[in-house]
Amino acid sequence: MSDITKIAAKEGKNMEKNNETLYILRHSASHIMAQAVQKLFPSAKLAIGPAIDTGFYYDFDLENHSFTEEDLEKIETEMKNILKQNLTFEKYEIPDVQKQIDEFKSQGEIYKAELLEEHRNDNPTLYLTKDKDGNVLFNDLCSGPHVPNTSYIKGNAIKLLKVAGAYWRGNEKNKMLQRIYATAFWNKEDLEKYLNFMEEAQKRDHRKLGAQLDLFSVREEIGGGLVLWHPNLAIVREEIENYWRSEHRKRGYVIVHTPQIAKSKLWELSGHIDHYRENMFFIQKENEEDDQYIVKPMNCPFHIMIYQANRYSYRSLPLRMAELGTVYRKEKSGALSGLTRVQGFTQDDAHIFCTPEQLVDEINAIIDFVADTMKIFNMDFEVELSTRPESYVGDLKNWELAEAGLKEAMDKRGMKYEINEGDGAFYGPKIDFKVKDAIGRTWQCATIQLDFNLPERFEIKYQDKDGQLKTPVMLHRVIFGSMERFHGILIEHYAGAFPMWLAPQQVAIVPIAERHNDYAKKLYDKLFKAGIRVKLDDRSESMGYKIREALQDNKIPYVLVAGDKEIEENQVAVRIRGIGEAGKMSIDEFIQKALNKINTKSSDLTL
Repeated sequence: MSDITKIAAKEGKNMEKNNETLYILRHSASHIMAQAVQKLFPSAKLAIGPAIDTGFYYDFDLENHSFTEEDLEKIETEMKNILKQNLTFEKYEIPDVQKQIDEFKSQGEIYKAELLEEHRNDNPTLYLTKDKDGNVLFNDLCSGPHVPNTSYIKGNAIKLLKVAGAYWRGNEKNKMLQRIYATAFWNKEDLEKYLNFMEEAQKRDHRKLGAQLDLFSVREEIGGGLVLWHPNLAIVREEIENYWRSEHRKRGYVIVHTPQIAKSKLWELSGHIDHYRENMFFIQKENEEDDQYIVKPMNCPFHIMIYQANRYSYRSLPLRMAELGTVYRKEKSGALSGLTRVQGFTQDDAHIFCTPEQLVDEINAIIDFVADTMKIFNMDFEVELSTRPESYVGDLKNWELAEAGLKEAMDKRGMKYEINEGDGAFYGPKIDFKVKDAIGRTWQCATIQLDFNLPERFEIKYQDKDGQLKTPVMLHRVIFGSMERFHGILIEHYAGAFPMWLAPQQVAIVPIAERHNDYAKKLYDKLFKAGIRVKLDDRSESMGYKIREALQDNKIPYVLVAGDKEIEENQVAVRIRGIGEAGKMSIDEFIQKALNKINTKSSDLTL
């Protein structure tokens, strides 16, 4: 029985509904793509070609030629020709590793030779693609598994998507290769669904909308992953920060502010130097005797120092400390992307210091906070528990207690969650919340991390009811994650069409002709005084053009039209984004309804 059939049988599901078998299909398709590329471009050297969540890719070293859109079409056609031959995939155990390394080198397959050298003691295998007569048409260094033969891969269910650059082994010091991204499904219908989904996702791309709606920019003169918030997006951020501060105070948090840099001694004590050095920015010392400073990558050590400044009894706990703290973390340039992957970002960070008895209640309160907040944005979420990684600090017993505490909190409320083995922070396990956006994509945002380690390292204490000094439990927690990433997610979630309370411009006033400008100005003044973000568009453009620009291009929720009839009746004609004409009403009635949308944070624009 083949690998793919075994998996499908074990799961008791149709293999087309099984993610593991889909990975096998895609991995097999990547070999077909590599075979097609070498058929059309014989000098192409092969690197790696794994399956990924959205499909598969293969990296190629091809001198003196860059793949074009026309090349992708040719490669896709050649793949379909190969599939028609009903070739088989066969696993082959390498009997003489050194001989195979030499053979790869003689063929110019330097990347395969390097990989094989690295894995020579891991029982490496090749996968052979054979025709019906047993002739080997293609081979690739691979551990598999693969589908039994090419009949499993449907030519009308594969699609080559794009070409991108990729450094060999992800290292900027290595050669830049050409990566072809592609996808494959079991059938044409699933492929078409995916391509339609991707088309919708591209429309929502926050980088594209960021330029179109004048929301943010990243300039090379400043540095990669360092964001300039333009006025339009700064307004959105201000509204979310106002909600954040208000809601934290309601829930018993104190708000603090901490420095942007600190001596390296602080980060040595916290353990970040040992476990996070490659992601930290060091400030160069002028003289050997000068202290080394580091730009802060985390807020937690500062909050611990604030805790240390006072004495606490068990009656004082829990202490909930929150900060919108900006941090900086090194990222490879190729990993940076708009707002969702940056080097400088603001965390809506909080740390809760509590007794062991308070732990479960505090975790549940945070979960409630996350649920209440995401409900405002019409976002559901999935939950993962990430456990102890290989590189960890602290006592194993404390890790076990921490993981048990997080499980207990979720189990008590009947929450469904997945276990993500080994993906916890180096100082403690965590609960990750993956929010689901308007088109079904998941994004990691909120996190709860339980930490017994840092309180011990910093020797912070509280006095229990018997007068004994005890070490508090520490919870690290974010609701949005980073403000940059969350705003990128929001832009795509709403496709740039923010609800009334977040919209940079909430209302546009459009006078039909110049003689209506005075009345339009009175409307503007009234809305402005009511605290509504309003724009008066008195340009000498056509009314239709100005309305379309406001509602469709600038995505303003409401347009108020003012003409002769509106002046005569002391009213406004209302147009609503995505809905159309909504009739006439007095300006006072409109203001009342608009403020209700703002105050209730409603996503519904109907009046």
